[in-house]
Amino acid sequence: MPCAECGGTVAPDGRCWDCGAAQPAYRAHLETAVPGAAGVADRGRRDVNADAMALVAAGPWTIGVVCDGVSMAPRADRAARVAADTAAAVLAARLPAGVLPETALDEAAARAGRAVAALAASARSAPACTYVAGVAGPDGLWASWIGDSRAYWLPDEGPGTALTEDDVGEHDAIAAWLGADAGEPEPRCRSLRPAGAGRLLLCTDGLWRYLPDPAPLRAAMPGGSPLDDARALVGRALDAGGADNVTALLVSIPPPPR
Repeated sequence: MPCAECGGTVAPDGRCWDCGAAQPAYRAHLETAVPGAAGVADRGRRDVNADAMALVAAGPWTIGVVCDGVSMAPRADRAARVAADTAAAVLAARLPAGVLPETALDEAAARAGRAVAALAASARSAPACTYVAGVAGPDGLWASWIGDSRAYWLPDEGPGTALTEDDVGEHDAIAAWLGADAGEPEPRCRSLRPAGAGRLLLCTDGLWRYLPDPAPLRAAMPGGSPLDDARALVGRALDAGGADNVTALLVSIPPPPR
């Protein structure tokens, strides 16, 4: 996010690079909502919240993007914010125009990757982030990802499922990300046409490391509004230790027409 005072870039210590102003405390905990969907992010025990989310309603489509700044990279929070905002803007423009979801998601990831790469002062000083985007429309839902941020389908009845597979290598280190040192993005995509109502969940590892499977994720939600359920998920991670930034974004999926 830009500086609340001058619109400049916020440094990892919470002060603006340009004017030096300390940023408001609300950056430690962020919430967003549109009809039928909501997201909550909390910095947990970290000094800086390097998670970012974007949530948009565009015609019949609900669009969510969640990104997690790579902690070892400079300006990780900026990378995540730029990626989430860029991808959401692309999807909000392309999906209502009739572009196939798979095509729109590939384009969104590519544009987000270029936007993050443009932040780099050099290949050795490259901001980076993971990425997951989820879209829900009249014919189902789709998830696209790079890295280890996840998407889950959590039905109201029956077992849920992870829609993503982590891009990880040896010792569970992430093997794919957005950034100047990552090359051209190669997102993977999965679609689902649900048989009943439920929730599409997008989240960072600050949540799924405490609740990795669909059943405990579903059990942690009280079944209220998307905002209530997102707050409950983040709260569960914080109660379990909150060692990392935590983000949960939920999209309600109605039952299909009969």
